[in-house]
Amino acid sequence: MDWQLTFITFFPLVGALIIMLPFIQKELAKWVALITTIPPLVVSIMLYMNYDITMAGVNDASTMQFAVNIPWIETFNIDYAMGVDGLSFPLVFLTTLLCPICILAAWNTDKLPKGFFGLFLLLDTGMAGTFCATDFFLFYVFWEVMLLPMYFLIGIWGGPRKEYAAIKFFLYTLFGSVFMLLVMVAFYLKTGTFNMFELMEMSRQGRFEEGVWNFQFWAYLGLFLGFAIKVPMFPFHTWLPDAHVEAPTAISVILAGVLLKMGTYGILRIIYPILPWATAYFAMTIAVFGAINILYGACCAMAQKDLKKMVAYSSVSHMGYVLLGMSVLSAENPAGMTGAVMQMFNHGTITAMLFLLVGVIYDRAHHRDIEGFGGLASHVPVYAGFTTFAFFAALGLPGLSGFISEALIFVGSWSMFPKITIWSVFGILLGAAYLLWTMQRVFLGKLNTEMKHFKDIVEINGREKLTLIPIGIIVVILGVYPKPMLDIINASVGRLLEVVSPAMLQQTAEAIK
Repeated sequence: MDWQLTFITFFPLVGALIIMLPFIQKELAKWVALITTIPPLVVSIMLYMNYDITMAGVNDASTMQFAVNIPWIETFNIDYAMGVDGLSFPLVFLTTLLCPICILAAWNTDKLPKGFFGLFLLLDTGMAGTFCATDFFLFYVFWEVMLLPMYFLIGIWGGPRKEYAAIKFFLYTLFGSVFMLLVMVAFYLKTGTFNMFELMEMSRQGRFEEGVWNFQFWAYLGLFLGFAIKVPMFPFHTWLPDAHVEAPTAISVILAGVLLKMGTYGILRIIYPILPWATAYFAMTIAVFGAINILYGACCAMAQKDLKKMVAYSSVSHMGYVLLGMSVLSAENPAGMTGAVMQMFNHGTITAMLFLLVGVIYDRAHHRDIEGFGGLASHVPVYAGFTTFAFFAALGLPGLSGFISEALIFVGSWSMFPKITIWSVFGILLGAAYLLWTMQRVFLGKLNTEMKHFKDIVEINGREKLTLIPIGIIVVILGVYPKPMLDIINASVGRLLEVVSPAMLQQTAEAIK
């Protein structure tokens, strides 16, 4: 039995339990948290080195790598089933990478540090387990495990409106989870299993009725609602800016870097292979909402005066690229889907840098008003350099990772939705506009008269550089040489597209007629 995924998932939980011991002092708690997040990262690197890129595990359990399957609740046919493939492994690695970085970012947490780091490690377990689970019941358990620690991490350690933001996050997510639960129960009553691969096989056998108003149609809508809220997809996005603005820096990083990807991952892992007819039927709808996310999020970002809120709305826009790429169900042109999966990872690294940098400036200035800065480049040149790098990565500068995934998405989407793609491309222009305008107001010109004391600001320190440099290296490597990531993604994407196209598209066209 492979132990690696179980270790990655539950080792942080061991750290959380240790932190809760009464003899663990506040200062020691942060060290326990850091130490227990590093071994999962080491193991995930080992998994990458041993990953077989010739295997694809979307609709065949035998090709899932590092898999484990143990009966758990045998009465209801529920298994402890875990495994990774090209869809999930990049996100598992992203989770293990960002968690120790977030611990370092939260190193100076003074308010109830034992509670903060203990809850963060519990959140780590929920995130890793969600990406590893291949049993729907187990997936749902890990999905719900994330809800409680995130609620408290925002509601206790957040900003002035932390209670409002935490409750809004909780209610939105719980609302979507209710529909997921209903569909999961419906799957079980119809098939007698929660195993994702058994559900996929029964779908191929025609166990789920196709057609508008039939089982697939309603199951798709229920699941998609739950996942779309987490993306977040317009118009279910309103919880995100509030959560980001009020959350502490480390929580904003993990929220944008990992939690948002769970929505799109859930769509690819569960909806697409189990409900292929409905997937093909709603493909254009996903493309339209992707374009709306891109343009609406960019316009909202441009209107913001709060630096953190600007980055939050930029996440709404960039997740729209993922939705657009996911809508391209063409086995002949897998670039769109490949770009979408890669964008999930790339956005996780780039937006993590952005939120870390916002946290750095907030710790010193104690405000995030874009208009309240100006001319900082001459006072904090190293910080300005890191921020400029992150901004250019976010706007998709060639040579950095964001460009590769966005280019693949547009190459793929053009083949199926040329008009939607044309509108979506304007998102790049808007992205460049709000990022460069923000950079101009924060770093160039004269220092704001209200910030004269800022002339003596302390430059970015070693701990903060340690959180940023590893991410920056990955952004450069994948921008210049994306093959290591693409090799992992391609095989699984190819198998997934075999399920939903082109035959399914033909069936959908006939049904629409």
